[in-house]
Amino acid sequence: ITCILVKMPFNMAIFNSNAAERIIDQFPEIKNWYIAGHSMGGAMASNYASKNQDKIKGLILMGAYIYGDYPDEKALTIYGTFNTSVAEKIDYTKNIVVIEGGNHAQFGNYGKQKGDPDATISREEQQDIAVEAIKEFLAKE
Repeated sequence: ITCILVKMPFNMAIFNSNAAERIIDQFPEIKNWYIAGHSMGGAMASNYASKNQDKIKGLILMGAYIYGDYPDEKALTIYGTFNTSVAEKIDYTKNIVVIEGGNHAQFGNYGKQKGDPDATISREEQQDIAVEAIKEFLAKE
């Protein structure tokens, strides 16, 4: 699996919401693209995937939910039990992984986030569970 991490201006995907376009153009040999994001990055990934369904085979969201018109059967949504804002927005039932004791910020490595409850599992444990869920999702495709 080739994984490409795109640096975003001010670490905020909203400032470069079409970054995937440039990356996809740079790697024409890659035929199966999955796009992923956490939080606002997930919203931007979802928006891009919705508008470019012919280019994107799957969508992976961490601490985020499908935004736009992307088929839920082609998306994986992962969130922690302490990330209630995501749970409230999900109106679909396919490919959802809820990490018991996980929160919003622990999908990243940026420390505590204002308004985010403390997790009852470690960041490493939450990220390991997320990685396993992603691997299982990719293996099904």
